Amino acid sequence: MTRPTSHRPRVLVLRALGLGDLLAGVPALRALRRAFPRHEMVLAVPPALEDAVAATGTVDGVLPAEAPNRGVPALTHWPYPPPEIAVDLHGNGPASRDALAALAPRRLIAYAGSRPLPEHPPTWHPHEHERARWCRLLGAHGIPADPGDVRLPPPPRPSPAPGAVVLHPGAEAAARRWPAERYAAVARALREAGQRVVVTGGPREDALVAEVCARAGLDGADVLAGGLPFAEFSALVAEAALVLSGDTGPAHLAVAHGTPSVTLFGPVSPLLWGPPPTPRHTVLWKPGPPGDPHGAEPDPRLLGIGTGEVVAAALRHLRPDAGAEDDPCAPCAL
Repeated sequence: MTRPTSHRPRVLVLRALGLGDLLAGVPALRALRRAFPRHEMVLAVPPALEDAVAATGTVDGVLPAEAPNRGVPALTHWPYPPPEIAVDLHGNGPASRDALAALAPRRLIAYAGSRPLPEHPPTWHPHEHERARWCRLLGAHGIPADPGDVRLPPPPRPSPAPGAVVLHPGAEAAARRWPAERYAAVARALREAGQRVVVTGGPREDALVAEVCARAGLDGADVLAGGLPFAEFSALVAEAALVLSGDTGPAHLAVAHGTPSVTLFGPVSPLLWGPPPTPRHTVLWKPGPPGDPHGAEPDPRLLGIGTGEVVAAALRHLRPDAGAEDDPCAPCAL
């Protein structure tokens, strides 16, 4: 990515979270890019996401920033004069707001005490969809933002498995991981239906990928362990026949590329983090009291999703006429 230079006013945006969080924030980042075309846009984000940030085309550079357990990172290593504008897309404050305020920006946009305050200061709604939440914050500050502006341009490289069904059994927390044996059963059923199935995982999920593949009888080029580089993973998702995963980053990447998906939700409602309401994307969820998305055990609502209904949902997307489904987000493609 282009690194910040020294002669343009800067917008510093804080969203130091994961891949799914980054992609859910793309509509807000695009709105900021349009609102401040002459500014240098810098995003405070974990360094592992730099390639994904570049793919969004929304910012000029990154400030490496992360903290354990989705906490608020310190920004004291900001190496430039105070940013003209600082934007808190990380949380509802005050910790994230204060991390930005410590840099003495001329203008601060946040749910917890913007400076200056807009005429109608927005309030934090805990049950609001993540994409809409940040667009509403910007709208209150006179910055129009479209929550549906989610699409990414096609990746510049070919997929390692074009036309395959991509199974991603991992997730940051066990609460959002459907059991490996169930993913394996789905993989077997889809292979019996004539589909190629590949299994992916992050850098620390090799054991999980190996278990799913061993149970499903997959090996060789169908095992994509070790955490693919983002460009390769993005191409895999963009050219997949279907992406099947839990509520995690690959599900958001499927939305960004308009790839059909089946997403399994457990502790968190899809009304908060789910895909746009289009036939291209299916969510499976058992309603109930909200759980802990960072819990150490699979959420009971997630375990309530049966293998048979997952296979049925996947096959509906893979039927010959499934490509005719409308995609309301298509006009947002770059």
